[in-house]
Amino acid sequence: MIEKFKNFIESEHLYAQGQQVLLAVSGGRDSVTLVDLVSRCGIPFGIAHCNFHLRPGDCDRDESFVRHLASRHGVKCYVAQFDTERFAADNRLSIEDAARRQRYEFFEKVRKEENYDLVATAHHRDDSIETFFINLMRGTGIAGLHGILPRNGCIIRPLLSFSRAEIDDYVGRQGLDYVDDYTNDETIYLRNRVRLKLLPLFRQMSPSFDSVMDENLRCLRETEEIFSKAVDVVENEVVSRKDDMVYVDIDALRRFSPIRTYLFEILRPFGFSSSVIDEIIHSLNGISGKQFFSRTHRIVKDRASLVITPLVSDLSDDSIILSEEDVEKCEVVDLRFSVANNEPTTKILLDSDSAWFDMDKLHFPLTLRHWRHGDRIEPFRMTGSRKLSDIFSDKKLSLVEKERVWLLCDNRGEVLWIVGIRASRHASVADSTKRILKVGKR
Repeated sequence: MIEKFKNFIESEHLYAQGQQVLLAVSGGRDSVTLVDLVSRCGIPFGIAHCNFHLRPGDCDRDESFVRHLASRHGVKCYVAQFDTERFAADNRLSIEDAARRQRYEFFEKVRKEENYDLVATAHHRDDSIETFFINLMRGTGIAGLHGILPRNGCIIRPLLSFSRAEIDDYVGRQGLDYVDDYTNDETIYLRNRVRLKLLPLFRQMSPSFDSVMDENLRCLRETEEIFSKAVDVVENEVVSRKDDMVYVDIDALRRFSPIRTYLFEILRPFGFSSSVIDEIIHSLNGISGKQFFSRTHRIVKDRASLVITPLVSDLSDDSIILSEEDVEKCEVVDLRFSVANNEPTTKILLDSDSAWFDMDKLHFPLTLRHWRHGDRIEPFRMTGSRKLSDIFSDKKLSLVEKERVWLLCDNRGEVLWIVGIRASRHASVADSTKRILKVGKR
């Protein structure tokens, strides 16, 4: 068992001499085996444990067991306490997904703060097979069908070469103490239903099921490597980024077939489901402005692009009030405010990245807010007023770009500056101006 453990680590390049490894330990048979093997191999390690408070009494028992396990090995033990049910409700997640997110965020936090190089989990071969079927049912695409990877960034899984039966045998022969989690036998969880109900049927039909699946997962991992390289080529052709916005060029996308597969892979990191992707494809020839949502992101179908942005609160409700004292010298929303005397040598710059106002003509307090339908401006060096929506159309701004435009307004509601686009003639600087308020992009 130890030799097989060492060989797998070496063949998968999971560990380099001298690295510090943080072990994720629940106290069950798998993680106890991981601790024992890592210790026997002389790898420096610490232990991290999550108390999810999902099983009254048992969770505290597990935590105590893990603390004693760390003490017996003379290593540090890091424990996190979670209110997982509340976290799941607040984030609209299943208990399984909530616990998974809490667990990995905690591991990464400890890894960085305590200077560990790697985090090792106790996933084994049976876990990988279960993950394949779970993802198959969820429809995650080829990336979800390779099972659990031996390495994903700083996360390593050195037990993936072992079956659950091999681990159980090792625990028995070594006389290792562990704690049992009774929820592993409850079929309310999808993973448990796959393990307890589905996989026994396959093993009954095919005695070589596990070895065949192990080979299937290996082939799928290699196939995904080839597939990912092809997708990367297309993504480089059709995707561009600006700040936190991602643009998918519609005309460029149409040149590739099958378009649905490429679009699915491009949008997969943003959480869009297959049914939503079908709706997006049907909208490609439609009018601009149609919106699509995942749990974390929004897509707006623009004239030439699909514009992807993170979901945020309603931008139209965001506003910043600035008193006369505030603007003497402040920085907000990437803007720098400053007041200076108007000297004969003062040179007024007329560009889109700055705006200059006669300080004594301004009606305070000023407000920074986002654009709303119906907003108008009286542009500098022009007569009359214009709708901001018309100005945006002239500049061919997408819906997302319009929503993110900031407006500087006075206390009467007059738009003084469409930030980065056009200034108003209100309170403009003249020869008689004594003090100038300069607002510019940082």
